[in-house]
Amino acid sequence: MAKAKLPIDNEALEAAAAAAFRKQIRFWLISAVLFVGFLYLFSNILLPFVAGMALAYFLDPVADRLQRLGLSRLMATVVILVCFLVFLVLALVIIVPVLASQMADFAAKVPGYIEKLQQLVTNFNPEWLEQRFGVDAAGLREGLNSLLTTGFGFLTTIFQSIWSSGVALFSIASLFVVTPVVAFYVLLDWDRMVAVVDSWIPRDHVDTVRQIARDINTAVAGFVRGQGTLCLVLGIMYAVGLTLTGLNFGVLIGLFAGLISFIPYVGSLTGLVLSLGVAVVQFWPDWTMVLAVAAVFFVGQFIEGNILQPRLVGKSVGLHPVWLMFALVAFGAMFGFVGLLVAVPSAAAVAVLVRFAISRYLDSPLYHGHATHAPAAKPGDAGPEK
Repeated sequence: MAKAKLPIDNEALEAAAAAAFRKQIRFWLISAVLFVGFLYLFSNILLPFVAGMALAYFLDPVADRLQRLGLSRLMATVVILVCFLVFLVLALVIIVPVLASQMADFAAKVPGYIEKLQQLVTNFNPEWLEQRFGVDAAGLREGLNSLLTTGFGFLTTIFQSIWSSGVALFSIASLFVVTPVVAFYVLLDWDRMVAVVDSWIPRDHVDTVRQIARDINTAVAGFVRGQGTLCLVLGIMYAVGLTLTGLNFGVLIGLFAGLISFIPYVGSLTGLVLSLGVAVVQFWPDWTMVLAVAAVFFVGQFIEGNILQPRLVGKSVGLHPVWLMFALVAFGAMFGFVGLLVAVPSAAAVAVLVRFAISRYLDSPLYHGHATHAPAAKPGDAGPEK
């Protein structure tokens, strides 16, 4: 009788496990929908709060280090925020006027740059182009005109959008008033908030949730803190290098290339194409300076791959560039600038959760079902010898 009941008991346990698994999936899906709905409803007022929480998360390791050096949490928080605000104000006073003048100058000179690039290409040797490729110089000029106009127009739109967004952000008084206050209190109470949230976790799943939280923290910290610092260093390095070569708009192109370097190869390639286009128009026919401009990005890529990336980002969980671009576009379209702020950490967290969900699914009865893995006996096979 005991042997007959054993398969029934196993089936009952598997059914109960599958039901519990489905219940967990429903719970977390409902939680995710509520979170997205909250962001959508309050996206217009969340910016200073999200910025303050992001700032506190970014600076929490510094506060922990200052605590280990002997400062209290309150003093460490005050020192960090005062230093950060002083650095931010100085950076804005020095960099913003330069970027504003270069952006206005760049937008004004785009038509002239397009025309010069057309002339350089189509006047290279029209007969040689026609003999080798069968391309008419006039047709090539027309095609280049369309291509360059579209490309430079797109880039100009991006620059203007970033600049207008920045101006709009810094024109909001609440960003300067609310964000530092939120960052101060969140940074001060960070460890206490983590402990309170940990106390809310169901005790049956506390170890699993803690492991997921550690994985998410590793992914987000590696991407937000590590990659953010990397982008800042690259932007400064590119801006300084291009400025030393004498390239027009070197600060603007360098900082823009560094800013979008969190998407692998996109930042460096965009900066390289932009700087080479400006360098050819500006330095032609001096190929030495054009090569010097290109060398800035090649050296930057070498330093990034061999020195900065291993030290700042290390072996943290990375995100696929396509998934990252999709997250930026999707969150930006749904929630505006707030969406852009939460897109990268949300993409990292979702990637960890998806990997965890897949691993649980592969270990669950939903995947295995009731199939037995023992090979079926063939007709005529003899039983075991006695």
